Formats: sequence, structure tokens, C-alpha cells
Amino acid sequence: MTHLRKNAVEVVPEPTEADLDRMMESVRKGWTATLTVRRQAPDDVGYREVYVKLDGRRLAMLRYGSTMTENIEPGRHTLQVDNTLFRKTTEFVAGVGDHLVFNTANLAGWGTYSAWALIIGFLGAGPFYLTLERDATPAPSNDGPA
Repeated sequence: MTHLRKNAVEVVPEPTEADLDRMMESVRKGWTATLTVRRQAPDDVGYREVYVKLDGRRLAMLRYGSTMTENIEPGRHTLQVDNTLFRKTTEFVAGVGDHLVFNTANLAGWGTYSAWALIIGFLGAGPFYLTLERDATPAPSNDGPA
């Protein structure tokens, strides 16, 4: 910003509407939350990808052992995971600075390793089920050592 002098008094010009819009957008971008979805359960069957969507927008495809993290806007959201056979959905509210962590897994169900599963397996799907749970363990802080 340029400072003007009028009668030996420094005058600072008023910000324009565009200036205010840029400042507000900068502040809004700083108001974020973080979402992490993990597929790392030791009892996950290890096959079939899990697709992650937030508010209908695809974020990631998780293979066994992987994780995804994304900065999101604070507010109410709908998280959905699916493995093309089953789908799980949960709603949550993210506050400014929150780090929300969810765990998902393809788990063995009844008869997963039976003869019936072998027959169904030829068709590309064994009897297992999909989980989606919020992790109650606090997420690690990005603030560094205390």
C-alpha cells in the first residue's frame, strides 16, 4: 500500500472491495481442518480397494496398508467409503484446527474361507464386510515439540 502525505499528515488509503475480498479469502483458507482415513487394520483381508469420498467428491483409493490425509473446510461433512460391493457412510462436524481420523477395513465375515467363498471368489467377491469407524485416539499435532 502506498502512503500519501497531505498537509504533512500521512494518509493511508482505504482498502478497496477487492482488497477486502482477498484478505477474507486468505483468512478463510487459514481456517482449515484435517481429515485422515487409514486402511491399516491388522485383520483387513488385504484385497479389494476402498474408495474414499467426501461430500460426494472422490478423494482417494486405498489399498491395504495405505492412508490419505486432506485439508478440509470446517463444517458438516459426509464421509463415504466403498469397495464396489459394500458402502459405509458417516457424517461428522469438523472444527477449525481439528484433525479427524477414520479407520476403514475389508474384514473377513462368516464363511470367508469356506468352499462357498471359493465359488463366489471366482466371481470376484468373497464374503467379507467393510467397516468405517472414527478413531478416538487424538491425531498427532503438527505444532512440533513442546
